[in-house]
Amino acid sequence: MVNQIPETAMVIVAHPDDPEFFCGGLIALWAKYGTEITYVILTNGNKGSNDPEMTPERLAMTRRVEQENAAQVLGVKRVLFFEKNDGELFSTLEIREKVVREIRRYRPEAIIASDPTRYFFQNAHINHPDHRAAGEIVMGAVFPATGNRMYHPELLDEGLEPHTVHHIYLAGTNEPNLWVDIGEVLEIKIEAIRCHVSQVKEPDKLAERIRERSKGVDEYGREVYREAYRHLGIGL
Repeated sequence: MVNQIPETAMVIVAHPDDPEFFCGGLIALWAKYGTEITYVILTNGNKGSNDPEMTPERLAMTRRVEQENAAQVLGVKRVLFFEKNDGELFSTLEIREKVVREIRRYRPEAIIASDPTRYFFQNAHINHPDHRAAGEIVMGAVFPATGNRMYHPELLDEGLEPHTVHHIYLAGTNEPNLWVDIGEVLEIKIEAIRCHVSQVKEPDKLAERIRERSKGVDEYGREVYREAYRHLGIGL
């Protein structure tokens, strides 16, 4: 179990299904112990298929429903969709303001995001540019914009005062400094990933793949299921 369970948390990622694949275990743990969790999904995932019979519009609707179902499995309070086109996500002032607005509105103690510095995984997989862009957007929103009233002053007119996020958890990082034991919620994570029917290849082998990828060894040499993060403590 994670040492610190926040009262409120926000997961800000690029695509529907990113929360469950990247950090479904940590989300399930926090929800189990009472954290109020908000998702912010920046794109609609409308390019996540090679099916010649699929249309971007139908795929976006399908993935929205899949994401809502998965969030319900994990115990997430709410899901916000920004509806940017898949593969077209960039760190701009416009989207940073939208992210700052939701952080100030819901005032999370902790945020989970993707690591903006991760360009590839070992020698076989290039990280999606939307994942990097999403991480960059989050980092620029958290500091300094969310906590500084001089940034996006129009938000003050909406009653959204500055807010400091004290904990950031970067998923998919090259430099983890925190390993979270997710053994008690692994099956919940797998169930949530199963909700993303349009994205899961070989669903009959899904559970085996997730268990294998999650295997690790704790400080006592015991085999555990875990997720790795780069944890940043801001202003602590």
